[in-house]
Amino acid sequence: MITTKKSEIKILEQGHITTAEGFYAGGIHCGLRRKKLDFGWLYSETPAAAAAVYTQNSFQAAPLKVTQDSIGKNQTLQAVVVNSANANACTGYIGLENAYHTRKKTAEKLGIAEELVGVASTGLIGVQLPMEKINHAIEQIVEMENDPEKFEEAILTTDTVTKHVAVQLEIEGKTITIGGAAKGSGMIHPNMATMLAYVTTDAAVEPDALQQLLSQTTDKTYNMITVDGDSSTNDTVLAMANGKKGNTPLSEHHPEWEKFKNAFAAVSKILAKKIAKDGEGATKLIEVQVMNASSTENAGKVAKAVISSNLVKTAIYGADPNWGRVICAVGYSEVPVDPDKVDVYLGHIQVVADGLPSEFSEDEGTAYLEGSQIIVKIDLKQGSAEATAWGCDLTYDYVKINASYRT
Repeated sequence: MITTKKSEIKILEQGHITTAEGFYAGGIHCGLRRKKLDFGWLYSETPAAAAAVYTQNSFQAAPLKVTQDSIGKNQTLQAVVVNSANANACTGYIGLENAYHTRKKTAEKLGIAEELVGVASTGLIGVQLPMEKINHAIEQIVEMENDPEKFEEAILTTDTVTKHVAVQLEIEGKTITIGGAAKGSGMIHPNMATMLAYVTTDAAVEPDALQQLLSQTTDKTYNMITVDGDSSTNDTVLAMANGKKGNTPLSEHHPEWEKFKNAFAAVSKILAKKIAKDGEGATKLIEVQVMNASSTENAGKVAKAVISSNLVKTAIYGADPNWGRVICAVGYSEVPVDPDKVDVYLGHIQVVADGLPSEFSEDEGTAYLEGSQIIVKIDLKQGSAEATAWGCDLTYDYVKINASYRT
């Protein structure tokens, strides 16, 4: 447990998607994958305020359209079902019918209205779902049985680890919990990624406020990660607030909104960093901090340009303190910068001062880059805005994994 004094948020590193009261989750193997779990569900005892953001890829998968339809009815969900191994993307009207059928069968199994069910898929594109296996999986759902680890496993594709966290804070004297789970390892790039992320809270939150909060938080977290420069067809971040704690519904008008907002952002930031760290074949988590930019938007553009550079990523993999690649990425970020003012640091080591090489020990730079967590700092000296992006190194294993993805 980590307590941050600034916001009085307790970070429960061993917390899960169901640490928030009234949520249950589970997962099974239904045959979409050879052996691993491949079908999961998330369930709330009561209907929950719901919000979501989706991929900006033009080829949105069928499940996204169904979930959009469900949330669009009344901004409420009670259950979500997720399958891995098959994305149900680029599958035409049959794929859409299968996604709607999945929603209907799940609603019947749980005894709730269809519009209270969200649907998600992740995996191979262009293959129809084997609906006999999906139907069988739905019949195995036990809504009040709780095994969040199985849910977290069931949603994985090429991930090497599950990704989960929970935080707690006090609102109106009540202990509020926000939990989260995510998957994502490859085809990760701003905006969004080949990722699914779920955030739950037992706080009461007004639906419009939840949607606005999720959208704003996504811009600063999930939209600031990259692994390989590809954005997927299935990306979804979904939040549910079931109000089990009985607090006055939260919104920007609530006196403790900022505290809740910070806690919500903490969950998303932790999940985003875990996705970046678990990039396919990755050996290092890279964090790019841009400071003193003219605007937050420009700071974000520079951070994204650097974190997305394959030359930067391969240099860090090879522990080569080649700062020229960083400068190059800053220069093509389409953000106006003054080349005579930019400073660059690798951790605490300054490698560029006012756009010129700074004297530093190559051996010290190499030693720093051999670590597992790398921070690149860029000072633009233009203003006071800042932004941070996360990614990973690019390795030989990334090529191996993706060269044989279908075989």
